Amino acid sequence: MQIEIQLGPQPIDTRRALPDEFRDGTGALAEFSGLVRGEESGREIAALEYEAYSPMAERVMRELITELGRRHPCRFVRVTHRTGLVPVGAAAIHLTIAARHRAEAFAMLTEFMDRLKQDVPIWKRRALSREEFKARPNP
Repeated sequence: MQIEIQLGPQPIDTRRALPDEFRDGTGALAEFSGLVRGEESGREIAALEYEAYSPMAERVMRELITELGRRHPCRFVRVTHRTGLVPVGAAAIHLTIAARHRAEAFAMLTEFMDRLKQDVPIWKRRALSREEFKARPNP
């Protein structure tokens, strides 16, 4: 199984294609985008801020995918997680999973997302109101 992990502040391109070498023999392609909602803990927000301990987060994600791959054999897994400020409507995480059959792809996706929140050192630092988001300096 090939594993790609990207963690950083860049906006996520959710339309990235599956690498050509995985097209033949792949019967299922499962994708998931986790978007920032306009509400957090009952209040309206404009963005979420994510923080990660990147070296450890990448290592734990790779170990987790490898472990899950023993039960749900997949051919390719790409995880892209954004850090820093992520505005409402933008993807905070995107997964692309290629497998021979849909059951393995869906199981990998579901179990990975469940475990990500428990095991991987990525945190929602804070939710920004519209006023806070507008007042922030432009990078």
